[in-house]
Amino acid sequence: MSYAAYKMMHWPTGVDHCAAGFVTHSPSDAAAFFTAATVGPGPEGDIDSAAAASRPRRLGPSPNLVVAAANVLEVYAVRAETAAEDGGGGTQPSSSSGAVLDGISGARLELVCYYRLHGNIESMTVLSDGAENRRATIALAFKDAKITCLEFDDAIHGLRTSSMHCFEGPEWQHLKRGRESFAWGPVIKADPLGRCGAALAYGLQMIILKAAQVILSLCWSYFMSKSLHGLGNLPHDAYQLLAVPPPISGVLVICANSIHYHSQSTSCSLDLNNFSSHPDGSPEISKSNFQVELDAAKATWLSNDIVMFSSKAGEMLLLTVVYDGRVVQRLDLMKSKASVLSSAVTSIGNSFFFLGSRLGDSLLVQFSYGASKSVLQDLTNERSADIEGDLPFSKRLKRIPSDVLQDVTSVEELSFQNIIAPNSLESAQKISYIVRDALINVGPLKDFSYGLRANADPNAMGNAKQSNYELVCCSGHGKNGSLSVLQQSIRPDLITEVELPSCRGIWTVYYKSYRGQMAEDNEYHAYLIISLENRTMVLETGDDLGEVTETVDYFVQASTIAAGNLFGRRRVYGKGARVLDGSFMTQELNFTTHASESSSSEALGVACASIADPYVLLKMVDGSVQLLIGDYCTCTLSVNAPSIFISSSERIAACTLYRDRGPEPWLRKTRSDAWLSTGIAEAIDGNGTSSHDQSDIYCIICYESGKLEIFEVPSFRCVFSVENFISGEALLVDKFSQLIYEDSTKERYDCTKASLKKEAGDSIRIVELAMHRWSGQFSRPFLFGLLNDGTLLCYHAFSYEASESNVKRVPLSPQGSADHHNASDSRLRNLRFHRVSIDITSREDIPTLGRPRITTFNNVGGYEGLFLSGTRPAWVMVCRQRLRVHPQLCDGPIEAFTVLHNVNCSHGFIYVTSQGFLKICQLPSAYNYDNYWPVQKVPLHGTPHQVTYYAEQSLYPLIVSVPVVRPLNQVLSSMADQESVHHMDNDVTSTDALHKTYTVDEFEVRILELEKPGGHWETKSTIPMQLFENALTVRIVTLHNTTTKENETLLAIGTAYVLGEDVAARGRVLLFSFTKSENSQNLVTEVYSKESKGAVSAVASLQGHLLIASGPKITLNKWTGAELTAVAFYDAPLHVVSLNIWHQKLAPCQIQAWAAQFLLRVPWAMSKARSWKEQGSQLSLLAKDFGSLDCFATEFLIDGSTLSLVASDSDKNVQIFYYAPKMVESWKGQKLLSRAEFHVGAHITKFLRLQMLPTQGLSSEKTNRFALLFGNLDGGIGCIAPIDELTFRRLQSLQRKLVDAVPHVCGLNPRSFRQFHSNGKGHRPGPDNIIDFELLAHYEMLSLDEQLDVAQQIGTTRSQILFNFSDISLGTSFL
Repeated sequence: MSYAAYKMMHWPTGVDHCAAGFVTHSPSDAAAFFTAATVGPGPEGDIDSAAAASRPRRLGPSPNLVVAAANVLEVYAVRAETAAEDGGGGTQPSSSSGAVLDGISGARLELVCYYRLHGNIESMTVLSDGAENRRATIALAFKDAKITCLEFDDAIHGLRTSSMHCFEGPEWQHLKRGRESFAWGPVIKADPLGRCGAALAYGLQMIILKAAQVILSLCWSYFMSKSLHGLGNLPHDAYQLLAVPPPISGVLVICANSIHYHSQSTSCSLDLNNFSSHPDGSPEISKSNFQVELDAAKATWLSNDIVMFSSKAGEMLLLTVVYDGRVVQRLDLMKSKASVLSSAVTSIGNSFFFLGSRLGDSLLVQFSYGASKSVLQDLTNERSADIEGDLPFSKRLKRIPSDVLQDVTSVEELSFQNIIAPNSLESAQKISYIVRDALINVGPLKDFSYGLRANADPNAMGNAKQSNYELVCCSGHGKNGSLSVLQQSIRPDLITEVELPSCRGIWTVYYKSYRGQMAEDNEYHAYLIISLENRTMVLETGDDLGEVTETVDYFVQASTIAAGNLFGRRRVYGKGARVLDGSFMTQELNFTTHASESSSSEALGVACASIADPYVLLKMVDGSVQLLIGDYCTCTLSVNAPSIFISSSERIAACTLYRDRGPEPWLRKTRSDAWLSTGIAEAIDGNGTSSHDQSDIYCIICYESGKLEIFEVPSFRCVFSVENFISGEALLVDKFSQLIYEDSTKERYDCTKASLKKEAGDSIRIVELAMHRWSGQFSRPFLFGLLNDGTLLCYHAFSYEASESNVKRVPLSPQGSADHHNASDSRLRNLRFHRVSIDITSREDIPTLGRPRITTFNNVGGYEGLFLSGTRPAWVMVCRQRLRVHPQLCDGPIEAFTVLHNVNCSHGFIYVTSQGFLKICQLPSAYNYDNYWPVQKVPLHGTPHQVTYYAEQSLYPLIVSVPVVRPLNQVLSSMADQESVHHMDNDVTSTDALHKTYTVDEFEVRILELEKPGGHWETKSTIPMQLFENALTVRIVTLHNTTTKENETLLAIGTAYVLGEDVAARGRVLLFSFTKSENSQNLVTEVYSKESKGAVSAVASLQGHLLIASGPKITLNKWTGAELTAVAFYDAPLHVVSLNIWHQKLAPCQIQAWAAQFLLRVPWAMSKARSWKEQGSQLSLLAKDFGSLDCFATEFLIDGSTLSLVASDSDKNVQIFYYAPKMVESWKGQKLLSRAEFHVGAHITKFLRLQMLPTQGLSSEKTNRFALLFGNLDGGIGCIAPIDELTFRRLQSLQRKLVDAVPHVCGLNPRSFRQFHSNGKGHRPGPDNIIDFELLAHYEMLSLDEQLDVAQQIGTTRSQILFNFSDISLGTSFL
C-alpha cells in the first residue's frame, strides 16, 4: 500500500463551544413575529389587570444557538410552541406538545445552516452591539492565531465571511516570544456592548480588535489603552472572569474553591470549601453551606443577578448576587438540579439555556422563576402521560432515552424524560426546568467492537452481508457513560415476506365509508395495489392481506402506472383512468391524441403521473402533459390539456405536482402581493362544508433543455422560472427577478451551454422531480431532482425580499401589454432555493421513462422524509429541517416502495426487491435516526472503558467503572501497607477528616446481550473486581490447549491494583470460559487467575498462545488447560498498553520474513514491530520508528501483498510506516520508513481492520484489501482505505485543484490544515500519499459546468471522478 484515502463517515457530535445571538434575524425582526398576550397596567383593583398579572410570562424574542463540535459549525433556531389560552386567561396544554411552562408547551432546535470547516474551532463568541435592528456576528478563532467573522446573508440563506485576521507568519513571530508549542489555541471574547473583541493568542499575548460600525467585523489596530481599574493578590486557583450585567456591573472572579465579586466601589467573597486560602489579615469571608469545587465549571447568566454553574460533577448551581442599588451585599450559592456533564453552556433569551456536552447528549432546557398552580398541575399530569402512541416527530423525541442518568448525590436529575417542577407551590423563587430538546452525542469514542445485529440475515452476501453488522461503542463518562450502538445502514424489522416476481410498482390507498371513523393522521390504509408486468393485483389491508382483485372495479388486466386518493380520501385513481368509491367504479376516462392532419384519434399511453387532490398530472409517452381536474361536488374528473405546453416546442423531461398545505401556504409568502393573497381561497369538501385547508397546488416542469418552471394550477400561469436547473447551481433565482451580484455570475451563466457541450451536456437530463413540505410551522419546501446518471439534486426553499435598487426586471413578453405589472407581482419573486449537500453515492444510468424512484412519506415509525429506490436504496429523513441520509443495503436493489399503516403494521412500509420478494417491515424502534448514523444509546450508569465481542453467543464483555462513596479512613488504610499505618500521626488519625467520605471507582466486567425482540440490552452476568483493582483490558482469545490438543475460546482480563505511589504496582491475569447455561449466573466460569508483578495492560492471542503485556515486559505463554507457562519474553523500554496481531503469512516478497507479528502501542515512546520465531521460542525486534511519538492507537493496513503500520498520536496526526530492509534509508531494516502522514484534527483512540468489498474499480490482484475504521474522542468515525496509484494520482490532482477552485468557509486553507503538526518538535516531512475526501466532497457540490471544467483541466472526465467516488464509498460500506 503506497496510497490511501481519508474519509469521514460520521462527523463529530461532542459539543465544544456554544453561544447565543441574533444571527439570522435582529431583535426587532423577532419581536415582529412575537404575539405576546400582554395587557397594559390598569387602575388598582382592575379585574383585567389582575388577570394579566397572574398570566404566565410569555416567551420573548429568541436568539439563535450557535454550536461548534470540533470542525463542525451549526446554527440553530429555537422554535417554541405557544400554548392555547382559554377564556379565563389561563393556558391549555397543546395537543402536539408537552407540559406547559410560562405559556410554552414545547420547543425544539431547528437547523438553519451547518458547515464542515478545514480547521478545528478553538474558541467562539458572538459579537453584538445590542441594537434592536442589527444582527450579531459570529467570531471564530483557529490555531495558531487566526480569527474569522461570519455574518448571515439572507440572499444565500447562509453564512458569509465578513472579515479574516491572521497573526501568523514572520511579521508576527515576535508574539511567540521564542516558543513553538502552546498548550491551547487562541481564546476570543466579545465586549457586551459590541465595541471590540479581544483574543488571547500564543499563551499570554492579548490582541484587541475594534468592531466596525457597519458590518461589525473586527479590524486590528494599534492603540494603547489606559488601565481604569486593577486588582492583585487573587487566589492562585482563579481561572475565569464573568462580567456582571447592568445594573449591578462589576466582575465575578471564579476560583476552584471560592468566588469573588469586585467592582470599583465594593468587593465580597464566598468560600466554597475548606481548601480556599486568603492572605493574612483579610476580613472574614462568608462560607457556603455545602462543600463544592468549581474547577472546570461552566457558567452563564440566567438574569442580571443569577448565574448558573454546571460543575464538573454535573451539578447545576445557582449563584445569586444580592445587591441593594448598585452595592453588592453578599453572594448566595444553592444547589439546583443535576444535569449532563457540560463542556459549554449559554443562555438563549430569557426562557432557555443550552447545555453543550462532549460526554453526553446536549440539552435545550426551559426555565422559569416559579409557576402558577395550573401550570404545576400540567407538569404533574405530564409525568404519567402516555407518550408511546402514534406521535409526530416533535413529540416522538420525548420517548428517546437520554443518557442523562442519576447522579451520585441526592440532587434531582435533569433528563429528557423527566419534568422538574418547583419543590413547593408557595416558593416563587425556585426555578422550574423542562428539558425541551436534546442533540445526540456518541462521543468520546474510547473503544468499539464489531458484531452481528439482532436481525442479521445469515444468507446475505456482498453489500447486504455488511449490513448484518453494527458498531458497539464505549461512549461518555461517569453518569453520562453509555453503550452507543451505531449502524451505518438501516436493516428493517421484517414482519412478513412473499415471493412476487415481475413487480413494477406498489401503492396503498385510504378509504373511509363514513366520516369520523378515525383521526385522519392515524387512518388505516384500505387497499394495497400491486402492479405486475401484465396485470394488477388488489389486496385489502385489514387484519390480514387478502386478495380482492376479482371483486373490485380496478383495471386489473394491465399494469398500473399510479394510484392515490382524491376527494378527501374517499376515492382512488387507477390507470386508465378510473375513479372508484372504495371498490366500485364511478368514472372511467380514456386518453387520446388528435392528429394534426385528420380528425381521427388514437390511444395515448401514460408514462407517469402525479397526484395532488383534486388534480392529477399525467406525463404521456410522447412528452405531452395532461391535467385531470376533480370536481368535489360530483366527484368526477375532467381532462384538460394545458395550452401553454401545446404551443411550446420544448419537450418535457419530468413533471410533478406540489401541494402547499396549511391554513397559510408557504409559497404565498414569497409573492410580491402576498399581503393580498391571504385567506382568499377556501377548499370545499364532498359534503359541501368549508375546510380550513387553504392549500395551493403548483405544477413543477423541467424540460429536456434543463429549464425548470413552476406553474399555478389549474391556470398554468408561470410564477417561477430557472434556465438551467440540471446544472446544479448553488442558488436558484427566478430569472424575471434575478439579482445582479457581480458580472461573473452572468458570465458563468452565458458559458453554461458551451461548457456542457464539452462532454455530456446533451446526455445529462432530469428524469424525476419531487417537491414536498413536511410538517412544522416554520418548515420550508424541499425540491429534489434526479438526473439520469444517478445524481440527486436537493434544494431547500427560502424567501428573500431584495431591495428595488438591486432588482433587474426582465419583461415577461415583447408585447408590452398593460397586465405586465400585475403578472410580475403575482410571480414568486421572493422565492429562492439554495442547494443542500446530500450524501447519496448511487451512480447508475436511469432510463428516462423508468418507474418513479422518489417516494415521500409523512410518518414511518414517527419519521418523515423520502425513500429513494434503485440499486443503492436510501432513506432521506427530515429531522429539524435537516436531511439525514441512511442507506438500506440489506436487500440489494429495490424496485418499488410504499408506506403501510394498518392493525398489524403500525406506520410501517412495503417494498419489493429486484429478486422478486415483497416485504412488509417496520423501522427498528430502538434507534434514533436524527444522527449521522442510526444510533441506540444504552445507559450504563458508569464509565465504559473497553468492549469486545464473543461471536459464538453474541455477547459483549464490557469494562465499566462506577463511582462509589467510601469512608476516607478505609481508603487510606487500604492504599497504605500496615507498617505505614502504625506510623501515621495520631493528630491526623483523630481528626474529623478521616471520618469523611471519598469517592473511588469500582470496576467490573459486564457481559451484555442484545435481546432480539424489542432491541433491549440485558446484563447476563457481572464479574466484579477486587477493591482498588482496575480492569485495564478485556479480550476474547483463542488458546491451544496443549493437554487436550484442542482450541479453547476464553475471556481474558488484565487488571492493575491502584494503591498509590508508595505501593509496588501489581495486577492479575484472569481467564474465564463460557457456558451455554440458561442460568445467567453460570454464564462464565473462572478457569485461571494469577497475580503479576506489574499492571497487565494488554492481552492478545497469537497462534494459540497468549501474549501478555505487563508493564514494559511482554511474555508469550502456552495454555495447558490449567496453567499459563511462559515460552518467550521481550523487555520493551517503556510501558506497553496495547497489542495488535496479524496472523496471515505474506506472499513471497521483500517482507516474507514476517511469519506472525504484532504492533506495540507505546505512549510517549516509539512504534515498534517485532516477530516471534516459533522454532527458537523467542521474541525479536524487527524494526522501529526512531522518532518520538506519543501514540494513541495502532493497527495493520493491508493492501494485497503489501503490509503497512498505521499509528495515531497526541498531536492528532496519522502516520503510515512500512518495513523495507533492502532500502538504504531503513538502516539495514532497523528503521520503519514513513509511507504517508496526515493531520486528522482529532485524537483517534481505536483502529479496526475490516476487509473492503471488491468493486469494479479493483483489479483481481487487489481483492485482499483491508481498510481501517477509526473512532475519535470528538464522536467522529471515519476510515483510512488503500487505493491504487492511478486513482490516487487522479484524485490528488483534483484535490489540488479544489484548493483554489472552491471558496472555503472562514477562509481556511485545507492544505495547511492537513499538514503534519509536530507541535514544535523536530520532524522530517513525510510523503504526501493520502487524499482528503473532506475536500473532494466539494466537487459534487459544484455546478455541472464547473465540474466539467475542473475535470478537463486535470485531464480526466466528470464521470470517471464520480465513478472513483462511488467505488471507494461502496468498498467502505462496512455497516
